[in-house]
Amino acid sequence: MKIVFLGTGAAVPTKNRNHSSIGLKFDGEILLFDCGEGAQRQMIYTDISPMKINNIFITHLHGDHILGLPGLLQSIGFNGRTEPINIYGPPETKETIENILKIGYHSINFNIKVYELSTKNPMKIKDTEKYEIYSYPMNHSVPTVGYIFREKKKPQLNLKKAIELGVEVGPNLKRLKDGYPIKIKNGKIIYPEDVLLPPKKGICIGYSGDTTPLEDFGEFLKSLGCNILIHEATFDSSKKDNALETMHSTIGDAVNIAKIAGVTELILTHISARYDDKMDDYINEVNSLNAENNNLNITIAEDFMKYPLKSKNK
Repeated sequence: MKIVFLGTGAAVPTKNRNHSSIGLKFDGEILLFDCGEGAQRQMIYTDISPMKINNIFITHLHGDHILGLPGLLQSIGFNGRTEPINIYGPPETKETIENILKIGYHSINFNIKVYELSTKNPMKIKDTEKYEIYSYPMNHSVPTVGYIFREKKKPQLNLKKAIELGVEVGPNLKRLKDGYPIKIKNGKIIYPEDVLLPPKKGICIGYSGDTTPLEDFGEFLKSLGCNILIHEATFDSSKKDNALETMHSTIGDAVNIAKIAGVTELILTHISARYDDKMDDYINEVNSLNAENNNLNITIAEDFMKYPLKSKNK
């Protein structure tokens, strides 16, 4: 389970940073967040397999977040994909995908299901046995949503206590772990709460997309128990005017949202091309903030960076 950064640049790609795209590897599945130009080529240098992508989450329809979609969809079609693929995004995503499918000659023989999301209210947009995903309205120059991935964890079985209560090793242990009461040989009923420990705390990751800083977003992440925030920080804090003009965030903005959210890990992405060969100001500010904040680790994302994920005990 890990995050793979395929592209960490902003509107203009550079020799060091591709357009925005993030892969999340989870339980044999790959969830793709944004798909900037060149995303599929970036995947070649990682262990992200395009054929294992079943769900794509687009934050907004600026080109640096979507222009990798035509090539990606055509390539996986060329490679014989037949399984459907889900694409989530803000209003007008359906029209955008329809236009993408009109580009050139191709052999896309799989269904593409498009889900347009509210830019007014948070939504739970996906709910599986092992994880759930929320969208959250962000504030940018075009309709934009952020996303939250939240892992589900089942309670752990206290095997020692179960055996002490007379439960035999076998199918009944699984039934208890799945939340069902069982009857043992002496007729006594054992309830799940008799033998279950609190579940581990699952991974919870927030991804802002492009946005001005939103304190409400931080509060929402806190309510879900998020421990990781991937937040755009296009500029260092000395460029606050640039951030306001373009409706983006600074390093300081992202740190403030991370503090409100109560996360322990903040990963900065969507770095302006102006820093490509002169990152000193950006790095110095991050180093300074890391020294000031003992409970928050701040990382600058780089293309091809792999960030391992591990659930923690409560």
